Amino acid sequence: MVSLPNLVARTLPLPRGRVLASRLILSLVLLVPLPARAEIDPGDLTLTVTPERNGNADPFAREMVLLRIHGVYRQTILLEEVIQPSLANFSWTQLGRDTWSKTRLPDGQVAIAFERVVAIFPHHPGDFTIEPFIHRLTVNDGGKRLVVDVPSAPVTLPVATWTKPVGGPDAKEPWWLPAKDVTITDSWSPDPETVKIGETTRRIVTLEAQGMVAEGLPPRPVMRTRGILTFAGPVTRETIITPAGPVARATYQWDVRPAIAEIIPLDAISIPWFDTVSRTLREAEIPARQIGGGLPDREDEAKPILPASPVIVAASALFAFGLGLALLGFGGGGTARRRLDGRTRRALRRAAAARDAKAFRAVLAPALQGEPALAEAWRARADVAAALSALDGALYARTAPDAPAPDLDLVGLAGKLSRPVTIARAAPNSTRLAPLDGPSPAGR
Repeated sequence: MVSLPNLVARTLPLPRGRVLASRLILSLVLLVPLPARAEIDPGDLTLTVTPERNGNADPFAREMVLLRIHGVYRQTILLEEVIQPSLANFSWTQLGRDTWSKTRLPDGQVAIAFERVVAIFPHHPGDFTIEPFIHRLTVNDGGKRLVVDVPSAPVTLPVATWTKPVGGPDAKEPWWLPAKDVTITDSWSPDPETVKIGETTRRIVTLEAQGMVAEGLPPRPVMRTRGILTFAGPVTRETIITPAGPVARATYQWDVRPAIAEIIPLDAISIPWFDTVSRTLREAEIPARQIGGGLPDREDEAKPILPASPVIVAASALFAFGLGLALLGFGGGGTARRRLDGRTRRALRRAAAARDAKAFRAVLAPALQGEPALAEAWRARADVAAALSALDGALYARTAPDAPAPDLDLVGLAGKLSRPVTIARAAPNSTRLAPLDGPSPAGR
């Protein structure tokens, strides 16, 4: 083997001194380290796919499962593309944009972290395999561009079969609503209790479900009862991406108009849902309300208290003094209108709307004791007396604990008890103080 200095010496006919100099220069060049070529180790580029199982249990059909796609790369990334498998047995949607960040590895080195979240929804029960995701990367390899495919490992995902007698993903009713939590917000404008016949109030119900997307929320509930006209408005849906997962929100809207001049009860609307954490069926409720019957209360409470002028105060005092003289001179007979105070009326309506007979009776008891004139007037009315007797019988007169309670119209009873009652004043007895004056002239 011929060394590089000898080869140079043979090919270049130089004097001996120059040959020695050439050998020395080439020897120094060989000692200088050349730029190292960037080599990709197997652990430099990794991609994992992790399914998040709700409650650490196998999902049911149409229940959302989050796939967290996570990559860690030690190399500098120039270009990238995620190649997703077909997901033939699933519906899917990507939640938000891909995120890139820096992360520190256990050995202290800094790497690039990639994250993508995909929500998948299995179509039916069975044992499925999610084929590998592939992240196609263009990296800098020693100054050159190199395309590398980084695959994830296959993931097995069993989907359970619903075995309970009610509900489930295949039942037509109720709507299949699997979520971590469900909340309902109910708002009216104006207050439905203040609306009169022919007027309109708008009801807006907002349904939020954690751990699902908006497309899985139920359609607008049916709100129908006797005596009202309802006009359904648009339904809006949105999916809110949070660090804890997606939150689905649907807003339902109705314009409601009473058609009769009576208190109209609206029953509560139940929305069943499946708790994916506890793996149990639960219910959310759009609360019961009533339309009409509350305008006098609201008007009385809404009127501001204005300071009275001295002239009005003096005139009122003079009028009261003259009225007192008139009553003394001509007797105190006549009628008066009495009613329950506003707080008691509102408490009765709330208990009636909730169909809570015990709470209704607990609110009414102090009124019966504190307003004996009202209590006597109510008992004088056959319909009110019968309703009060039915209420007491439902609470206290059942012979067996499991006997069915009678059907009570608490809303109607609350309306009757909230109306003003005309009470007759007792006429003054002119002979009540006669014994103090001694015997009458006729008896002397």
